[in-house]
Amino acid sequence: MTDRLLPQILFDKAAAVVEANRQAGRRIAVAESCTGGLVCAALTEIAGSSDVFEAGFVTYSNASKIGQLGVSPDVVETFGAVSVATAWAMARGALHATDADVAVAITGVAGPGGGTAAKPVGMVVFARAERDADPAKIVADNKFFEESTRSGVRLQAALCALELLIP
Repeated sequence: MTDRLLPQILFDKAAAVVEANRQAGRRIAVAESCTGGLVCAALTEIAGSSDVFEAGFVTYSNASKIGQLGVSPDVVETFGAVSVATAWAMARGALHATDADVAVAITGVAGPGGGTAAKPVGMVVFARAERDADPAKIVADNKFFEESTRSGVRLQAALCALELLIP
């Protein structure tokens, strides 16, 4: 029996992120919406993660994205919470609010409800921002996870976000 809260695949990916960022001398931050803290939980499951993990934000509501991360209300209103523009603003906001070198943001529709034709259940948007990087160099994309459960979408989204934190 292992003393592990999370699935092995998530634990292993988080361990790889912590080690790679330790080797690179980078501090990381996370801004989560649909994953609800799962990425932060995975990172802090790793002993010694404090060497690299600076901060995490769970900004589930639009108001918290705006208030905690400084996402423009106009961005949320124009593009929606599940958009490249919002994810990018969340990642930049996490960098601005911390001393991290890199931040990743996740926002999406985990389901089972809440999806639309334009933004179906399983659509998740990711962004990574790096301190002192060219602001025109936006690293953001959306993915569609064909999972049958809410937890399946959230797990795949967390794994993808962790992958973006590997230097």
